[in-house]
Amino acid sequence: MEADLKMLEDKIGQLVELTQRLRDDNRTLRQQLAQAASDNKRLGEKVDAAKERLQALLGHLPEEN
Repeated sequence: MEADLKMLEDKIGQLVELTQRLRDDNRTLRQQLAQAASDNKRLGEKVDAAKERLQALLGHLPEEN
């Protein structure tokens, strides 16, 4: 009986540790996702600005005849 309780206690301890690790991993992944979304937005804005500059430069080129 005591061995069974010890085994149950160990398994509960392992479950608690696993749960904490998963929560930590989840928090880290959420932070990474937020950072990636922010980077993606910033890079998209840079691409849009580059497109606008390129369109402006193309507008200044002489027409081909």
